[in-house]
Amino acid sequence: MRRSDRRLDEAAARAILEQGTHGVLSTVGLDGAPCGVPLSYCGLHGAVYFHSAREGRKLDHLAREPRVSFCVVGATRVLPEEFGTLYESCVVEGVAAEAFGDEKQAALEGLAAMYSAGFEEEGLRYIDALRDETRVFRIDVASLSGKARRV
Repeated sequence: MRRSDRRLDEAAARAILEQGTHGVLSTVGLDGAPCGVPLSYCGLHGAVYFHSAREGRKLDHLAREPRVSFCVVGATRVLPEEFGTLYESCVVEGVAAEAFGDEKQAALEGLAAMYSAGFEEEGLRYIDALRDETRVFRIDVASLSGKARRV
């Protein structure tokens, strides 16, 4: 990191990850080209979870190369008079693997709790109705880094 004065410690980077609502999953395409996909996620037990359709380009990429990068951008504010920006972000590097059984259920419940707070019963019914149509993946975190300009 060129600007080491903006490097965050792991706890601050993890806070951005835990407070975020969306991130960008970066994978390697079948032709070797990079591909970034915005998605919703939740954090559980030190890992990052996301859901997916049963098939698609993202899944093709993960089948070929499970190593991924996942970026979350937290609070930002443009400072036009300074030609700059206040920002905070974190980057996870790790390996994606599909979650099954109880782990899949817990991740789906975590996603429902995060994005549909106050609708727990409806969320469980929604999960039950679509569980078989949904795949869930876990990113095992190999590294977590963060960067911020806050003042």
